[in-house]
Amino acid sequence: MYRPALISGAALAALAVVLGAVGAHALKGVLPPDQLPIYETAVRYQFYHCFALIAIGITYHFTPVRPLRMAASCMLAGIFLFSGSLYAMTLMSISGAHLGPVGVLTPIGGLCFIIGWVFFIFGIAKNRAL
Repeated sequence: MYRPALISGAALAALAVVLGAVGAHALKGVLPPDQLPIYETAVRYQFYHCFALIAIGITYHFTPVRPLRMAASCMLAGIFLFSGSLYAMTLMSISGAHLGPVGVLTPIGGLCFIIGWVFFIFGIAKNRAL
């Protein structure tokens, strides 16, 4: 098993539950109506990629190769850049502030997710028994 992927996946999944609850309860009447779906997208993508981190951590037990470690790093970076920038964007909208040029982090985070999935494929392909 790849402990860093398992621990970060589980910890960030727990955080996603908390952030989802905050969005569903505390922010529903506070966020501008057009921002709530963006916040929900951040939570959803965080969850998806937490599960990916856990899957990578388990797969590493059977195929301990560098592409799987790279996949985990990319997924982690994607969560922070993609979901993190969406959280920041939506929470800043409460005060009327805008993310400005930092908004470019969202597509970079999305690219990290894509690269992470490609590394995951390469890592799995290294083991002919899977």
